[in-house]
Amino acid sequence: MPAVQKLSPLTVDQRNSFIAALLGWMMDAFDYFVVVFVYAHIAEDFGISLTQVAFITTATLVMRPVGAIIFGLWADRKGRRIPLLVDVCFYSLVGFLSAFAPNFTVLLILRLLYGIGMGGEWGLGAALAMEKIPVRRRGFFSGLLQQGYSLGYLLASLASLLVITVLGLSWRWLFALSILPALISLLIRARVRESEVWTDTRRQMRMTNSSFRDVLLNPAIVRRFGYLILLMTAFNWLSHGTQDIYPTFLQAVHDGGAGLPAATATGIAVLYNIGATLGGLVFGTLSERYGRRHTVAFCAVLGLPIVPLFAWSQTAGLLALGSFLMQVIVQGAWGVIPAHLAEMSPDTIRGFYPGVTYQLGNCLAAFNLPIQQSLAATHGYPYALSVTIVPVLIAVAVLTLLGTEAKGIHFGKNLGTAVTGRGTQ
Repeated sequence: MPAVQKLSPLTVDQRNSFIAALLGWMMDAFDYFVVVFVYAHIAEDFGISLTQVAFITTATLVMRPVGAIIFGLWADRKGRRIPLLVDVCFYSLVGFLSAFAPNFTVLLILRLLYGIGMGGEWGLGAALAMEKIPVRRRGFFSGLLQQGYSLGYLLASLASLLVITVLGLSWRWLFALSILPALISLLIRARVRESEVWTDTRRQMRMTNSSFRDVLLNPAIVRRFGYLILLMTAFNWLSHGTQDIYPTFLQAVHDGGAGLPAATATGIAVLYNIGATLGGLVFGTLSERYGRRHTVAFCAVLGLPIVPLFAWSQTAGLLALGSFLMQVIVQGAWGVIPAHLAEMSPDTIRGFYPGVTYQLGNCLAAFNLPIQQSLAATHGYPYALSVTIVPVLIAVAVLTLLGTEAKGIHFGKNLGTAVTGRGTQ
């Protein structure tokens, strides 16, 4: 029997790069999902409707591509490290100022600005982390990195339970407290060295007289860019469709809502975010063995029979089980994405390419919450959840299988003049 090759531990720089990316993405998600837990409180405080407040999340999502473009282009030209440090400072300050918004208009503007910072964080953090992680361990660390999103959601759930339910404080405290872990992320990131892959790529570009324009206008790169935007649109509809309105559905006493006490609903949110984290780790790791596409498609198909349990259950126990299983498969599929997008990106534009495709897909999915809220008002929450989730699960499976992957590719050897990968795209 062949000897099992032992995996060496990460270096200090690799570990710091990954932890910084994980914390940065976690805090982005925390600040985003805080709104999901308190938008009923915000509506009451400012005297506006729930549908109006729901557009706060839309505003954040719409601006994320702007941040991905600005910071992505900067990172590809000048390196990953400095743009990431600036981005952390920017979104930390804007998130903190949200606590002091005097009216809804100011809060909306701050959330628009926060979207720019959030858009810059994921692409650059994921690119830097994946460029430093050993090739054979990308699947596991991809799953763990993406679960920064679930961990942020989990942290928002716990913070909401403590600040709103237990202590009875205002929703503003949640935004104010977000500055602390963001500063921790900043301190860790300040110790991270520049990406060696980026340094080598810049050297190769000078030697071959290559340019960003040559890569961006490569027809194969453009086609893949369009395909990945479409894929990320489906992915973002899936995650936001199963997460954003769910805490409201659990507590609502009208329109088919579950009518659960706030503490019970928050407890269920904590449970399903634990499921999300487990799903990302398990399926991210399995994607190293079974491939990125097949792992994602398996998760999406597995989600279809869970929808009735997730959306139509009548008891807290069954709702907890349904939401736990749903987030296992949703974030199981998502756990593959950091590695998948990084591997599908040319070295020359890896700061720009994954983040922009991700965030443009997010932008196209930005109206998910208002649409679900509107459908819930006319047809009930179970219908709103089902009719938006089932088609997207099918779309994720089909689009993923129609695409390609480049699992195991070695970074630093593909400037983008040729496109590698297996599949049809």
